Amino acid sequence: MITLALIFGGRSAEHEISLASARFVADNLFPEKYRVVPVGLLRSGAWVLPQDLDTTLRDGLDGSSCDPVALLPDPTRPGLETAAGARIALDFAFPILHGTYGEDGTIQGLLEMADLPYAGAGVLASSVGMDKELMKAAFAAYGLPQVDYLVARDAAADQASLVQRVEARFSYPVFVKPANLGSSVGMTKAHDRAELVSALELAWRYDRKVIVEAFVAGREVECAVLGNAAPEASVPGEVVPAHEYYDYESKYTDGLMSMKIPAPLSDEVTARVRELAVAAFRAVDCSGYARCDFFVREPGGEVLVNEINTIPGMTHMSAFPLLWAAAGVQSPALIDRIVDLGIERHAVRSRLSVSR
Repeated sequence: MITLALIFGGRSAEHEISLASARFVADNLFPEKYRVVPVGLLRSGAWVLPQDLDTTLRDGLDGSSCDPVALLPDPTRPGLETAAGARIALDFAFPILHGTYGEDGTIQGLLEMADLPYAGAGVLASSVGMDKELMKAAFAAYGLPQVDYLVARDAAADQASLVQRVEARFSYPVFVKPANLGSSVGMTKAHDRAELVSALELAWRYDRKVIVEAFVAGREVECAVLGNAAPEASVPGEVVPAHEYYDYESKYTDGLMSMKIPAPLSDEVTARVRELAVAAFRAVDCSGYARCDFFVREPGGEVLVNEINTIPGMTHMSAFPLLWAAAGVQSPALIDRIVDLGIERHAVRSRLSVSR
């Protein structure tokens, strides 16, 4: 039996979404194969061992009984250590942390130091995939088509100059978002100058870098990717939000979003989406699993890469498991495959020499 640390919560505006994703993963781990050790990360960054996983995922970490715990960054003793000095040995870690301090390479680095196999992308892919500026630069280096954008840093000391830059480059509306956050947190569709100023102020609450993107008239399409050296793409799905665009509420509120799976696209456009999903996965050196998001222009059908999510949402209404289910891969088998890919990646890295 594999002793698996399910790591959730975190120091992020996506804290609550992480708990929902952890619920999904826990529900779909084969009980005869995995012994789950729940590990919560409080908003303060403290690591805790919840006494009851179901209660914690229902009531939240702050409202649950938890004991302090720490991950040992020591490859000779892979596991957790309690405040009393007891050790809990681990075989695998499944970080289902969205946003900062979880999806950005930080916890992946800690798990690498501990020499503990883990689910999903490594340090580099996580960092690049999280930072939208660097992600877009990687896509550009690989020649992937994408939306026009600009980057603003450090709350743009001269905001008036930034507004002029945006208006000189784009027509309204534009999308404004923090460079290092997901789930559409801090994202705004600005239709005029007043909304642009407010959107910038909101985005800077979450990050020192802000991305402003051109509006694309078209359809939003998502595609899931699974694999290591030979990644495979799922069937694409089209996002149909109830709101004007795919915002936070649409993503995580029942009834405010639907997915058309498979997406009603021509065979040619479908093949292009799947091709670009694998290309985006490789461009950031991803491994394990990810979800790639696209715009399909109308008219014309040109496919543009929007972004890659290296720890995509894993709820009952999230695209990643729904897309694989449409391909015949049900959720328990999907989660099991993600674990297998993490073990495979660790085995490959373990064979590399660390001496001359």
